Amino acid sequence: MFASCADPSTIEGLHWLACYLTSGKHMAFYASFGTVMLLLAITAPAALAFGFAGAMATRSRLWPVQWLGRGYTAMVRGVPDIIFFLFVPIALDQALEWVRHKTICPDWTEPVRRGSDFVVCAQAKLPLSTSPQWVHDTYGFALAVTAFAVVFGAFAANVLHGAMRAVPRAQIETAEAYGMTHGQAFWRILVPQMWIYALPGLSNLWMILIKATPLLFLLGVQDIVYWARELGGAKTSIYAYPHPDWRIYYFLGLLVFYLGLTKISEVVLGRLNARLSHGQATLAGEAQRKATA
Repeated sequence: MFASCADPSTIEGLHWLACYLTSGKHMAFYASFGTVMLLLAITAPAALAFGFAGAMATRSRLWPVQWLGRGYTAMVRGVPDIIFFLFVPIALDQALEWVRHKTICPDWTEPVRRGSDFVVCAQAKLPLSTSPQWVHDTYGFALAVTAFAVVFGAFAANVLHGAMRAVPRAQIETAEAYGMTHGQAFWRILVPQMWIYALPGLSNLWMILIKATPLLFLLGVQDIVYWARELGGAKTSIYAYPHPDWRIYYFLGLLVFYLGLTKISEVVLGRLNARLSHGQATLAGEAQRKATA
C-alpha cells in the first residue's frame, strides 16, 4: 500500500508488520467485515418480510393459502439449514438461467439437463462471462441473501404467528363490535400489539443470524472466515510476507468481533423491549408500572 512496502524482504520489525497489515489482501479482509454487516442489514428485514407473509398465510381463511404458509414453515424448519443454504442459491440460479435460456435462445435444440450438468446458451448465463467482477460478486451475494431470508423467514413466521395468537382475542372482538372490519382490526389492533410478544423470539433469531453469517464462506462469498483462514495459514518464503501459522490470532479477532456485536445487540434489543413493554399487560410492563408506582 505504501511505497516503502514495495519490497517486503528488505524490511523488518514494526515496519514489516505495518506493511503486512496494510497489504491488498488485508484491505479485502477489512472490507469483508462490511460484507457481514451488509448481509445482516439486508437479511433481517427481508427475513421479517418472509416471516410476516408466512404468518399471514398461516392465518388465512383460504385453505390453499393456509396450507402454503404451513408448508413453508414446516418444510424449512424441518430440514437442516445447511441444506437450504446450499440448495436455494443453486435452484434460484438455475431457474433464472432456464427462463433466460427459453427467452433468448428459443431455437436451442440440445437438452438443458445433461446428466449432472446444467447447460444453457452463453447469452443466458448469469452473470455473463463478459461482466465485470463486481457484477459476479453482487450476484453471488444476492443469492446468499435470498437463501438466508428464506430460511430465517420460516422461523420468523412461526414466531410472528405465535405472537398474533398471544394478543387477547377480546380486543379483536371489541374492535369489530365498534364497526371495524376484519382487516382494520388486524392492522390497527393486532399488528401493533403483537410485536411485544414477538420480540423475544425475534431477538433469538437475530442472535442466530449473527452466528450463521460464517456460512457465507460455503456460498462462495469471500467473508471474514474465508480471509481469516486464507491470511492466517502458514506462508513460506515464496510469498511476499512469509510467516508461521497465525490462524489462531485471526480467529481470536473474529471471536472479539462476534462477541462485541452480540453485546451491542443485547443492549439495543433490551432498550427496544423496554420501550415496547410500556403500558402493556406483560411481565415487563407490570414491572415498569411497579417501578414507577
